[in-house]
Amino acid sequence: METLPDVPLPSTIRSRYVDGINGLRMHVLEAGFETSGRPCLLLLHGFPELAFSWRKVMPKLAAAGYHVIAPDQRGYGRTTGWSAEYDGDLASFRLPNLVRDALGLVAAFGYKHVDAVIGHDFGSSVAAWCALIRPDVFRAVVMMSAPFSGPPSLPFNTASAPAKPASEDPVHRDLAALPRPRKHYQWYYSTRPANDDMHHAPQGVHDFLRAYYHHKSADWKDNKPYPLQSWSAGELAKLPTYYVMDLAKDMAATVAEEMPSREAIAANTWLPDSELAYYSAEYQRTGFQGGLQWYRCGTSGAFVPELQTWSDRTIDQPSAFISGKQDWGTYQRPGVFEAMQRKACINMIGCHLVDGAGHWVQQEQPDEVSRLLLTFLREAGAQR
Repeated sequence: METLPDVPLPSTIRSRYVDGINGLRMHVLEAGFETSGRPCLLLLHGFPELAFSWRKVMPKLAAAGYHVIAPDQRGYGRTTGWSAEYDGDLASFRLPNLVRDALGLVAAFGYKHVDAVIGHDFGSSVAAWCALIRPDVFRAVVMMSAPFSGPPSLPFNTASAPAKPASEDPVHRDLAALPRPRKHYQWYYSTRPANDDMHHAPQGVHDFLRAYYHHKSADWKDNKPYPLQSWSAGELAKLPTYYVMDLAKDMAATVAEEMPSREAIAANTWLPDSELAYYSAEYQRTGFQGGLQWYRCGTSGAFVPELQTWSDRTIDQPSAFISGKQDWGTYQRPGVFEAMQRKACINMIGCHLVDGAGHWVQQEQPDEVSRLLLTFLREAGAQR
């Protein structure tokens, strides 16, 4: 086994490994482990993050009496058992299997259920599907920065009038044809060169991540999001370039244009260079392909039929949404934020946009996020 440096954690969080989790050896951060019998919370990170992204909220949740578990998810960090190859097994990264990873981890710790599953960014999608597929295990759910519109619909009432075959989404062609040609980041992330572009960025992984995190944070002053009217090239082109990129540029070149100054980096308190160094060392070691496989599962369309198994199912247990007020992620898919509140989650008891936070809400504003989470957990518990 490769010897890795210690994770730079507060004294109340420990790092450990759990074997036999759906074929994985899972690296887990854990708080509130000192006493047994506590209710459990499961925290799921997004891209390009790690369990480490929860380091600021875990001690506060543990101090409130919870056993808090945060894994490096499949494809990330110190969790092993997944393929880092572009041509590796893509199916292992599909959403129901990520739910199976979460179930396996909860069971390994001896829990029949958790009080809440809490997910950020792509982890928000996994949390939502956990709640949808196994409401008996995941008794409440908090989604952060990525709203959930519900499972895809089955073709309906087509016995006498067969459904038209799915056609290619014209938005990508339309984006490329704009006067300023553009492309959508999720489809870029699905291309073979994307990992190499970032893993071997000209500025290095550390400076790439610094610019990426800055560009999507409240520190980047042009992050002033608002709802878009439609999934169309003209509307999507209003998104910042970290979501709708210039056609000729890769992600490393895209964010390099927004690299903060040396003074701004030195003044950053929510992600000082000493903490960013942990992320950059991990991604330098593993590359980004594990996380990019998640995007490929979504953009390929190959796994939509499986997800249609849960067509028209709603999230019925207590739910909440937390995002940064300066986070375009809330609106990047037009109509999803509204659909989540209107139809996907029928017992949503909190929807919060936190001022002073962009996309990395639990890192940029951990005190407010912790407060909102504990309030939600009290209200959700009162319903049981």
